[in-house]
Amino acid sequence: MTVKQQVANILENNLGEYISGEEIAFKLNCSRGAVWKAVKALKSDGYAIDAVTNKGYKLDKASDILSLDGIKKHLDKQLDDLDIQVFSTIDSTNNYIKSLAEKGAKEGTVAIAAQQTGGKGRLGRSFFSPADSGLYMSILLRPKMQADRAVRITTLAAVSVAVAAQKAFGVNTDIKWVNDVYIGGRKICGILTEASLDMESGGLDYAVCGIGINIYEPKEGFPDEIKDTAGAVLSKRTADAKNKMAACLLNSFFELYTSGVENAYLAEYKKRLIWVGEQINLIRGDKTVPATMLGVNDECALIVRYEDGKQETITSGEISIRKRA
Repeated sequence: MTVKQQVANILENNLGEYISGEEIAFKLNCSRGAVWKAVKALKSDGYAIDAVTNKGYKLDKASDILSLDGIKKHLDKQLDDLDIQVFSTIDSTNNYIKSLAEKGAKEGTVAIAAQQTGGKGRLGRSFFSPADSGLYMSILLRPKMQADRAVRITTLAAVSVAVAAQKAFGVNTDIKWVNDVYIGGRKICGILTEASLDMESGGLDYAVCGIGINIYEPKEGFPDEIKDTAGAVLSKRTADAKNKMAACLLNSFFELYTSGVENAYLAEYKKRLIWVGEQINLIRGDKTVPATMLGVNDECALIVRYEDGKQETITSGEISIRKRA
């Protein structure tokens, strides 16, 4: 670990309190000049550090900088062997993890970023991933699973986000079919699972689960195309929120993923599912069909009843739903 990383760790562990450069230097067995350089570098990375003569350095209580050490503070001990890589910015965490997967990286390799320049959404769309307001994560999995059941990864991830946000911040969370997480009627999370197929077995060689979460509303606001539907987990900046959310998400995800219980997430998914029993529109491309949402089956496929009384069970595919006014 570099001096810079160690200084960041000390400041995070003494959040809101001054600690002298001399004390930090003693702890790290380095010079006070090395500490000063590390602090200067951290400030350039966005750390809100106050420096006062005869007092030392203090990391502001409202500081919310994504860091590996910050995440590990909240991570369950049984997840210590996860290979977590943290970036201030990256083109796409999914693309990065896919490249590692092709080189044989192990299950549990995770990329987490504070910004994406080429974030990916469903159906080939881009995913809005600005700096300083969101959390973007991709997890490498090597599940023993047939390709047609890969939707389980996505729905498990949705439950994990919903549970993590509620545990971390006490907010009430809902899920809109298939995998959108909502707070107060607004979408705070998008999930994209991409997979590589083993042609011989028909199973998955690997899957990459990408999760993007709006922790705060961007300072400049959401883009016009999503401003009426997008929301955020928190209404104001909160100390250590990104690290806490990242760790709680990983804790929740791997608790469900490694439980050994098939569909361990299903009861929680159904409990949080919105619009059950209500009037919706099914949207396929430019075609909209009215229906009543009856719920989901044990594979999280949507069950609807059309106006003529017929029922249909629908897998995700290229379909979305909207509540009718």
